[in-house]
Amino acid sequence: MSSSQGDHNIHRPLPTFLPFVGTLDTYSFPENRLKKGLNDPEKTPLLLVACGSFSPVTYLHLRLFEMAADYVKFNTNFELVGGYLSPVSDAYRKAGLAGAKHRVAMCQLAVDETSEWLMVDPWEAMHKEYQPTAVVLDHFDYEINTLRHGVDVGNGTRKPVRIALLAGADLIHTMSTPGVWSEKDLDHILGRYGTFIVERSGTDIDEALATLQPWKDNIHVIQQLIQNDVSSTKIRLFLRREMSVRFLIPVPVIYYIEQHRLYGEDGHSSVTSFDKSKSSQS
Repeated sequence: MSSSQGDHNIHRPLPTFLPFVGTLDTYSFPENRLKKGLNDPEKTPLLLVACGSFSPVTYLHLRLFEMAADYVKFNTNFELVGGYLSPVSDAYRKAGLAGAKHRVAMCQLAVDETSEWLMVDPWEAMHKEYQPTAVVLDHFDYEINTLRHGVDVGNGTRKPVRIALLAGADLIHTMSTPGVWSEKDLDHILGRYGTFIVERSGTDIDEALATLQPWKDNIHVIQQLIQNDVSSTKIRLFLRREMSVRFLIPVPVIYYIEQHRLYGEDGHSSVTSFDKSKSSQS
Protein backbone atom coordinates (compact mmCIF):
# COMPACT_ATOMS: atom_id res chain seq x y z
CA MET A 1 0.00 0.00 0.00
CA SER A 2 1.38 3.39 -0.99
CA SER A 3 -0.60 5.48 1.45
CA SER A 4 1.24 8.76 1.63
CA GLN A 5 2.04 9.69 -1.94
CA GLY A 6 -0.08 7.59 -4.29
CA ASP A 7 1.52 7.57 -7.74
CA HIS A 8 3.86 10.35 -6.61
CA ASN A 9 5.47 8.36 -3.82
CA ILE A 10 9.04 9.38 -3.07
CA HIS A 11 10.97 6.20 -2.40
CA ARG A 12 12.97 6.40 0.79
CA PRO A 13 13.63 4.01 3.65
CA LEU A 14 10.93 4.42 6.27
CA PRO A 15 12.00 5.00 9.87
CA THR A 16 11.10 2.19 12.24
CA PHE A 17 8.42 3.09 14.78
CA LEU A 18 7.67 0.47 17.39
CA PRO A 19 4.10 0.31 18.69
CA PHE A 20 3.50 1.21 22.31
CA VAL A 21 3.83 -1.76 24.64
CA GLY A 22 2.60 -1.65 28.21
CA THR A 23 0.09 -2.88 30.75
CA LEU A 24 -1.79 -1.38 33.65
CA ASP A 25 0.71 -3.06 35.97
CA THR A 26 3.52 -1.00 34.45
CA TYR A 27 1.46 2.14 33.81
CA SER A 28 2.91 5.50 34.75
CA PHE A 29 0.96 8.73 34.32
CA PRO A 30 2.67 10.95 31.70
CA GLU A 31 3.51 14.34 33.17
CA ASN A 32 6.66 15.42 31.33
CA ARG A 33 4.87 18.39 29.74
CA LEU A 34 2.50 19.18 32.59
CA LYS A 35 2.84 22.74 33.81
CA LYS A 36 4.11 22.69 37.39
CA GLY A 37 2.91 26.12 38.49
CA LEU A 38 0.67 29.03 37.55
CA ASN A 39 1.82 32.25 35.92
CA ASP A 40 -1.15 34.06 37.47
CA PRO A 41 -2.10 32.79 40.96
CA GLU A 42 -5.51 34.47 40.66
CA LYS A 43 -6.57 32.18 37.82
CA THR A 44 -8.02 28.67 37.99
CA PRO A 45 -5.74 25.96 36.56
CA LEU A 46 -7.32 23.98 33.71
CA LEU A 47 -6.48 20.62 32.15
CA LEU A 48 -8.07 19.59 28.83
CA VAL A 49 -8.75 15.94 27.96
CA ALA A 50 -9.80 14.73 24.50
CA CYS A 51 -11.24 11.20 24.44
CA GLY A 52 -11.63 9.46 21.10
CA SER A 53 -10.69 6.72 18.69
CA PHE A 54 -7.86 8.64 16.96
CA SER A 55 -7.82 6.03 14.19
CA PRO A 56 -5.74 7.71 12.95
CA VAL A 57 -5.04 10.99 14.73
CA THR A 58 -5.36 14.01 12.40
CA TYR A 59 -4.19 17.60 12.42
CA LEU A 60 -7.74 18.62 13.35
CA HIS A 61 -7.53 16.60 16.57
CA LEU A 62 -4.41 18.55 17.45
CA ARG A 63 -5.87 21.84 16.24
CA LEU A 64 -8.79 21.48 18.67
CA PHE A 65 -6.34 21.99 21.53
CA GLU A 66 -4.87 25.12 19.98
CA MET A 67 -8.31 26.63 19.41
CA ALA A 68 -9.23 25.80 22.98
CA ALA A 69 -5.98 27.36 24.26
CA ASP A 70 -6.80 30.63 22.48
CA TYR A 71 -10.35 30.59 23.81
CA VAL A 72 -9.14 29.97 27.37
CA LYS A 73 -6.57 32.77 27.09
CA PHE A 74 -8.94 35.43 25.79
CA ASN A 75 -12.34 34.47 27.20
CA THR A 76 -11.97 32.83 30.60
CA ASN A 77 -10.32 33.12 33.99
CA PHE A 78 -8.63 29.74 33.53
CA GLU A 79 -4.94 29.12 32.99
CA LEU A 80 -4.12 26.07 30.90
CA VAL A 81 -1.67 23.66 32.55
CA GLY A 82 -1.83 20.71 30.15
CA GLY A 83 -3.63 18.80 27.44
CA TYR A 84 -4.06 15.05 26.93
CA LEU A 85 -5.23 12.73 24.19
CA SER A 86 -6.86 9.61 25.65
CA PRO A 87 -7.42 6.93 22.99
CA VAL A 88 -10.27 4.48 23.64
CA SER A 89 -9.61 0.79 24.23
CA ASP A 90 -10.23 -1.91 21.64
CA ALA A 91 -13.44 -2.78 23.49
CA TYR A 92 -15.05 0.26 21.87
CA ARG A 93 -15.64 -1.91 18.78
CA LYS A 94 -15.87 0.91 16.28
CA ALA A 95 -15.51 0.34 12.53
CA GLY A 96 -12.02 1.15 11.30
CA LEU A 97 -10.52 0.96 14.78
CA ALA A 98 -6.83 0.08 14.62
CA GLY A 99 -5.34 -1.77 17.58
CA ALA A 100 -5.02 0.29 20.75
CA LYS A 101 -1.24 0.02 20.81
CA HIS A 102 -1.07 1.40 17.26
CA ARG A 103 -3.40 4.30 18.01
CA VAL A 104 -1.46 5.22 21.14
CA ALA A 105 1.79 5.08 19.15
CA MET A 106 0.38 7.27 16.36
CA CYS A 107 -0.89 9.82 18.88
CA GLN A 108 2.51 9.87 20.58
CA LEU A 109 4.27 10.40 17.26
CA ALA A 110 1.85 13.22 16.43
CA VAL A 111 2.35 15.17 19.66
CA ASP A 112 6.11 14.62 19.62
CA GLU A 113 6.20 16.03 16.10
CA THR A 114 3.81 18.97 16.46
CA SER A 115 3.45 20.17 20.06
CA GLU A 116 5.39 21.30 23.09
CA TRP A 117 2.55 20.86 25.59
CA LEU A 118 0.28 18.01 24.50
CA MET A 119 0.63 14.49 25.95
CA VAL A 120 -0.85 11.05 25.36
CA ASP A 121 -2.24 9.02 28.25
CA PRO A 122 -2.51 5.27 27.45
CA TRP A 123 -4.49 4.41 30.61
CA GLU A 124 -7.88 4.19 28.90
CA ALA A 125 -6.46 2.27 25.92
CA MET A 126 -4.83 -0.33 28.20
CA HIS A 127 -8.11 -1.56 29.63
CA LYS A 128 -9.81 -4.76 28.49
CA GLU A 129 -13.20 -3.12 29.04
CA TYR A 130 -14.63 0.06 27.59
CA GLN A 131 -14.14 2.97 29.98
CA PRO A 132 -16.97 5.53 30.03
CA THR A 133 -15.92 9.16 29.56
CA ALA A 134 -16.94 9.99 33.15
CA VAL A 135 -14.57 7.32 34.46
CA VAL A 136 -11.72 8.62 32.29
CA LEU A 137 -12.19 12.14 33.63
CA ASP A 138 -12.22 10.73 37.17
CA HIS A 139 -8.88 9.08 36.38
CA PHE A 140 -7.33 12.41 35.42
CA ASP A 141 -8.82 14.11 38.47
CA TYR A 142 -7.31 11.41 40.69
CA GLU A 143 -3.87 11.65 39.08
CA ILE A 144 -3.74 15.45 39.11
CA ASN A 145 -5.66 16.49 42.19
CA THR A 146 -5.51 13.52 44.55
CA LEU A 147 -2.01 12.18 43.91
CA ARG A 148 -0.32 15.46 42.91
CA HIS A 149 -2.49 17.85 44.93
CA GLY A 150 -3.10 20.17 41.99
CA VAL A 151 -0.51 22.76 40.97
CA ASP A 152 1.69 25.27 42.74
CA VAL A 153 0.32 28.82 42.70
CA GLY A 154 3.72 30.31 43.42
CA ASN A 155 3.49 31.06 47.14
CA GLY A 156 3.95 27.58 48.51
CA THR A 157 0.27 26.67 48.31
CA ARG A 158 -1.44 24.50 45.72
CA LYS A 159 -4.69 24.81 43.79
CA PRO A 160 -6.90 22.02 42.50
CA VAL A 161 -6.98 21.77 38.72
CA ARG A 162 -10.25 21.92 36.81
CA ILE A 163 -10.44 18.89 34.54
CA ALA A 164 -12.53 19.46 31.39
CA LEU A 165 -13.50 17.45 28.33
CA LEU A 166 -12.46 18.81 24.93
CA ALA A 167 -14.51 17.68 21.92
CA GLY A 168 -16.09 18.60 18.62
CA ALA A 169 -19.68 19.71 18.18
CA ASP A 170 -20.79 16.18 17.30
CA LEU A 171 -20.30 15.19 20.97
CA ILE A 172 -22.70 17.81 22.26
CA HIS A 173 -25.27 16.57 19.76
CA THR A 174 -25.03 13.03 21.12
CA MET A 175 -25.34 14.42 24.65
CA SER A 176 -28.55 16.21 23.68
CA THR A 177 -30.04 13.11 22.03
CA PRO A 178 -32.38 11.22 24.39
CA GLY A 179 -31.17 7.77 25.38
CA VAL A 180 -27.57 8.09 24.22
CA TRP A 181 -26.10 9.28 27.53
CA SER A 182 -27.45 8.54 30.98
CA GLU A 183 -28.57 11.51 33.07
CA LYS A 184 -26.08 10.42 35.74
CA ASP A 185 -23.13 10.49 33.33
CA LEU A 186 -24.19 13.81 31.84
CA ASP A 187 -24.38 15.40 35.27
CA HIS A 188 -21.02 13.90 36.22
CA ILE A 189 -19.28 15.10 33.04
CA LEU A 190 -20.95 18.46 32.54
CA GLY A 191 -21.73 19.26 36.18
CA ARG A 192 -18.53 18.21 37.88
CA TYR A 193 -16.02 18.77 35.10
CA GLY A 194 -17.44 20.75 32.18
CA THR A 195 -16.56 20.73 28.51
CA PHE A 196 -15.06 22.84 25.76
CA ILE A 197 -16.83 22.26 22.45
CA VAL A 198 -15.47 23.33 19.06
CA GLU A 199 -18.13 24.25 16.50
CA ARG A 200 -18.19 22.60 13.10
CA SER A 201 -19.85 23.85 9.93
CA GLY A 202 -23.24 22.32 9.29
CA THR A 203 -24.03 21.63 12.94
CA ASP A 204 -26.71 23.51 14.88
CA ILE A 205 -25.06 23.73 18.24
CA ASP A 206 -27.72 26.06 19.69
CA GLU A 207 -30.34 23.37 19.21
CA ALA A 208 -28.16 20.86 21.04
CA LEU A 209 -27.42 23.24 23.89
CA ALA A 210 -31.10 23.95 24.40
CA THR A 211 -31.57 20.53 26.00
CA LEU A 212 -28.47 20.88 28.20
CA GLN A 213 -29.48 24.04 30.05
CA PRO A 214 -28.86 22.69 33.58
CA TRP A 215 -25.13 22.63 32.79
CA LYS A 216 -24.89 25.66 30.47
CA ASP A 217 -22.35 27.47 32.70
CA ASN A 218 -19.91 24.56 32.31
CA ILE A 219 -20.24 24.30 28.52
CA HIS A 220 -17.85 26.53 26.60
CA VAL A 221 -18.46 26.83 22.86
CA ILE A 222 -15.45 27.67 20.70
CA GLN A 223 -15.98 29.12 17.24
CA GLN A 224 -13.90 27.52 14.50
CA LEU A 225 -12.64 30.59 12.64
CA ILE A 226 -10.94 28.56 9.91
CA GLN A 227 -13.22 25.72 8.88
CA ASN A 228 -11.64 22.27 8.89
CA ASP A 229 -13.68 19.11 8.33
CA VAL A 230 -10.85 16.58 8.21
CA SER A 231 -11.88 13.36 9.93
CA SER A 232 -10.34 9.99 10.64
CA THR A 233 -13.09 8.41 8.52
CA LYS A 234 -12.05 10.45 5.49
CA ILE A 235 -8.39 9.67 6.11
CA ARG A 236 -9.11 5.94 6.17
CA LEU A 237 -11.07 6.26 2.92
CA PHE A 238 -8.16 8.08 1.26
CA LEU A 239 -5.75 5.42 2.44
CA ARG A 240 -7.91 2.58 1.12
CA ARG A 241 -7.99 4.35 -2.25
CA GLU A 242 -4.20 4.89 -2.11
CA MET A 243 -4.65 8.67 -2.20
CA SER A 244 -2.28 11.12 -0.56
CA VAL A 245 -2.96 12.18 3.02
CA ARG A 246 0.05 14.46 3.38
CA PHE A 247 -0.68 17.71 5.25
CA LEU A 248 -3.83 16.11 6.66
CA ILE A 249 -2.02 14.00 9.27
CA PRO A 250 1.55 14.31 10.57
CA VAL A 251 4.23 12.70 8.39
CA PRO A 252 5.50 10.34 11.14
CA VAL A 253 1.95 9.00 11.45
CA ILE A 254 1.87 8.36 7.69
CA TYR A 255 5.14 6.43 7.95
CA TYR A 256 3.78 4.45 10.88
CA ILE A 257 0.64 3.50 8.96
CA GLU A 258 2.76 2.35 6.01
CA GLN A 259 5.16 0.38 8.18
CA HIS A 260 2.38 -1.48 10.01
CA ARG A 261 0.08 -1.77 6.98
CA LEU A 262 -2.91 -0.24 8.70
CA TYR A 263 -6.20 0.70 7.00
CA GLY A 264 -5.89 -1.59 3.98
CA GLU A 265 -8.13 -1.98 0.99
CA ASP A 266 -10.65 -4.16 2.81
CA GLY A 267 -11.28 -1.34 5.26
CA HIS A 268 -10.12 -3.38 8.23
CA SER A 269 -7.03 -2.83 10.30
CA SER A 270 -4.88 -5.40 12.01
CA VAL A 271 -6.04 -5.22 15.61
CA THR A 272 -3.28 -6.48 17.86
CA SER A 273 -4.45 -5.05 21.12
CA PHE A 274 -3.26 -5.09 24.70
CA ASP A 275 -5.84 -7.80 25.31
CA LYS A 276 -8.43 -9.05 22.84
CA SER A 277 -11.21 -9.62 25.34
CA LYS A 278 -13.90 -6.99 24.95
CA SER A 279 -16.97 -5.68 26.68
CA SER A 280 -20.35 -4.64 25.34
CA GLN A 281 -20.66 -1.91 27.98
CA SER A 282 -21.78 1.44 26.61
